Amino acid sequence: MNEGSGMGFPDGWEAFTDPGFVAHVGPIYHRTAEGRKRFAFRAEEKHGNLVGLVHGGMLLTFADRALSICVMEALEGAKCVTIEMTSQFVGAAQIGDLVETSPEVVRRTSSLVFVRAILTSGDRPLVSVSGIWKALRDKSGG
Repeated sequence: MNEGSGMGFPDGWEAFTDPGFVAHVGPIYHRTAEGRKRFAFRAEEKHGNLVGLVHGGMLLTFADRALSICVMEALEGAKCVTIEMTSQFVGAAQIGDLVETSPEVVRRTSSLVFVRAILTSGDRPLVSVSGIWKALRDKSGG
């Protein structure tokens, strides 16, 4: 096992170098399995809410980051921003849980990408998310 932030992390996962906001709540890991990109994080005490579960804001931050990476890949590396993301919390994550997702691009237009995912821990669904991302164009019109 790799050591991810003091808690064990399964082999085969690689941590993102992720500066900015996500660096405060990460690390977030990724790997490709069976042709699909997968993302995960190990829930730590810092991710907890007042009742001892993983805070919904952490789950949504994780979802936004994972879905954004898949969108950037669909856009062949172009920058993008989240313009809408909806979520339904269907389960709770515990401190110590390995939370995973494998986003799916549903549709891509010339400037928008529609994507969805289910966050899970083991076989338990936690959050269903879907959203729309907009590709950014540089100021030269590219």
